[in-house]
Amino acid sequence: MDDLPLYTRSQLALRNGQDKPQIWVAYLGIIYDVTESRLWRNGKHYEHWAGQDLTEELADAPHTHSVFEKFEKVGRLSPGPPTP
Repeated sequence: MDDLPLYTRSQLALRNGQDKPQIWVAYLGIIYDVTESRLWRNGKHYEHWAGQDLTEELADAPHTHSVFEKFEKVGRLSPGPPTP
């Protein structure tokens, strides 16, 4: 996992399907590319938005963390304060 590039929260936020064509989300410090998922069209998945760390939000999801296994890992989320 250490070979994955490190991205800041600001860099992740740009991969929201609007500012850049990539649609990325983070979970437990790993960034996943969900661009090809039909459930993430336009960077939105139900009430969740791409370009964010979804770790805390997964508790309310109707699925487990195993949903991320089908997506490519593209990076690691740099530790630091959350963006306002």
